[in-house]
Amino acid sequence: MTKTMQTEAVTAFIGIGGNLGQARATVLAAIEALAQLPPTQLIARSPLYGSAPLGANADGPMYVNAVAQLHTCLSADELLSELHRIEQQFGRERSYKNAPRILDLDILLYGDTIINSDTLTIPHPRMHERAFVLYPLFDLKPDISWHNALGQRVTARDLKIHVADQDITRLD
Repeated sequence: MTKTMQTEAVTAFIGIGGNLGQARATVLAAIEALAQLPPTQLIARSPLYGSAPLGANADGPMYVNAVAQLHTCLSADELLSELHRIEQQFGRERSYKNAPRILDLDILLYGDTIINSDTLTIPHPRMHERAFVLYPLFDLKPDISWHNALGQRVTARDLKIHVADQDITRLD
């Protein structure tokens, strides 16, 4: 892989979740692994949340979720590669869509960048539908907003009303 590091740090928000094994401990350990990525700095992490599996064919135990805020000089593609590497370190298997998993790491936002490639979509295409993303994101940055794929400015505060029916519990 060719290194294409950014010359200036970009603020990225990473969604973190898991529902197999010791999910709480895994999420916290994954946050530590994110903090160790060079040249990256962990700025903050949200409280942990518990949520029911969401989506077609979703099952298994309750998920533990969080969001981490990073400053990174990694390109979006490099950051994605690092997230996949961390998932593999924890034993992530990709058996089927919405399968229970030990760890899931997603780039939610990468600065104000909009990416729509075969391997990466930023902003995350389903983040606006998920309480387990919006609540911790809002905890980190209550005034956060981003441009969606249509170029419209959206805010976590506005979207929280659309996920109010989803079962989510703050764990810490």
